[in-house]
Amino acid sequence: MKFTRIMKIGILPIIMFGLTGCFSSNPEDIQAFAMPHMVNTTTDTYVLQPPDEVIVYCTKVPEIHEQRQKIRPDGKISFEGVGELEAAGKTPEQLAIDLRVKVLDLYKADLVGEKSIDLRVYSFQSKVYYVLGQVYQPGPRIYTGRDTVLTALALAQLNPMAWKERIQIIRPSYDENVEAKIFELNFDRMIAHGDTRMNVLLQEGDVIYVPPTILGWMALRIEEVMRPIARAFSGVYTVRRGLDNDRYY
Repeated sequence: MKFTRIMKIGILPIIMFGLTGCFSSNPEDIQAFAMPHMVNTTTDTYVLQPPDEVIVYCTKVPEIHEQRQKIRPDGKISFEGVGELEAAGKTPEQLAIDLRVKVLDLYKADLVGEKSIDLRVYSFQSKVYYVLGQVYQPGPRIYTGRDTVLTALALAQLNPMAWKERIQIIRPSYDENVEAKIFELNFDRMIAHGDTRMNVLLQEGDVIYVPPTILGWMALRIEEVMRPIARAFSGVYTVRRGLDNDRYY
């Protein structure tokens, strides 16, 4: 009883204050995000980067027709007989133009029209957003241009330690003079009451962070301390057991 009182009066408020201080959300930052009922997608163009994969259609040049190429770490693709092309940082249309120029020079093919070579993205792999924290399936997810917060959280699956009322939606800033945009989401309210006013569309690089509850945070800290101790005792037990077994031989 005395321990519980100490926890309520002293320790829990300190932990709560510490956790609250870790959040730097601003309700007004939601204005930086697009809403799914206002726009169709969150990008107008797709810029190729490793490890995207492209496919070429050109019936006049069988050597490259229906050939697939994954963009290498150095940003290039290559075709037999055509050679290497810089792909990273270009749109599919720009890369198709570069390929057409090279094919015309090498094969003297009768390529009529600007669209005589059709280059498409076969596999979208380079653009991701992130769901981190207290979810069963954390990590990067492929960005489709139509990803909402609700979709991302449903796929990641919140675990029992998730603080559902304080989920952080983060748009990082790569400019030191511009602050990241962060707002807070109450997932329970969204699900229980159908309140989708904060169900924004995500962009490439956005981060969803699901923090632990206060008790969850405490459990994680205890586990962090106890895990190496448990491993040490486990190692001692294994060695001792091995020595005991050796006595029988």
